[in-house]
Amino acid sequence: MEKWDIAFPNLGIYLENVPKTFEVFGVTIAFYGIIIALGVFLGFSLTNHESNRLGYPKDIWWDFSVPAILFSLLGARIYYVIFSWDYYKNHLNELLNFRQGGIAIYGAVIGGFLTLVVFCKIKKVNLWKMADVAVLGLLVGQIIGRWGNFTNREVFGEYTDSLFAMRIPVEMVRKMDISETIAAHITDGVNYIQVHPTFLYESVLNLILLLAIWFYRNRKKFDGELLLFYMGGYGIIRFFVEGIRTDQLKIGNTDIAVSQMLGIFLFVFALGVELIVRGCLKNGLKQRDSLEK
Repeated sequence: MEKWDIAFPNLGIYLENVPKTFEVFGVTIAFYGIIIALGVFLGFSLTNHESNRLGYPKDIWWDFSVPAILFSLLGARIYYVIFSWDYYKNHLNELLNFRQGGIAIYGAVIGGFLTLVVFCKIKKVNLWKMADVAVLGLLVGQIIGRWGNFTNREVFGEYTDSLFAMRIPVEMVRKMDISETIAAHITDGVNYIQVHPTFLYESVLNLILLLAIWFYRNRKKFDGELLLFYMGGYGIIRFFVEGIRTDQLKIGNTDIAVSQMLGIFLFVFALGVELIVRGCLKNGLKQRDSLEK
């Protein structure tokens, strides 16, 4: 394979000269950044459209967008640094060097949610109603944003010869992301790795989750339920996808993947709250019917 090529051999797809960056007036711009920005814009466009449909304050999401982007980005970086502290404690000058990579979606979600809490308090709007709308745009951003990992040749899984197996030239990926299993298949005459395209798996599964929430949104039983669906759904998606990734963030010196543990916790938490709230609502209806009789 040539340096800039990417292939999906079992699908008969061979892409030549897939660039990571391009230049504008001598300034290098990463496609990763463009794709993330596109995802953010389309995500906020959807949330604003849905918010207007529901009769919330007009264009409130565009007011929220600036602090949300800022603190989501900061949260994504802090999360990544915390679980990569063994490296950054000796490279403090790189803490805010975003151009070298190192952000995590869970950190972005946490930062964005905390910003939403403060924003709703200031604007005096219902947090849970806003959160139900927010997850629609969040998923759009995740679905599109994962393709930035494609152009960056990152966030891939272990070796596979499955239908969706992806080939990337060895020189285009970080050595730290090449596991022993992957390396064992780099034989004489082979200048590429063949791996699971986990970015693709997560993007498609997030699309399915988005469609499920979209078609359920007018049937929700209480404010905040769509947020719970997102938490539980994405938690399970991330748990399984993370299990085959080679760039896992680990808890301390253990082999426990942070995102897997957080994913399963979110699923259990969301399911538990869903059952409790539905139970309370059901009991409330029974009590009301009893009083009416």
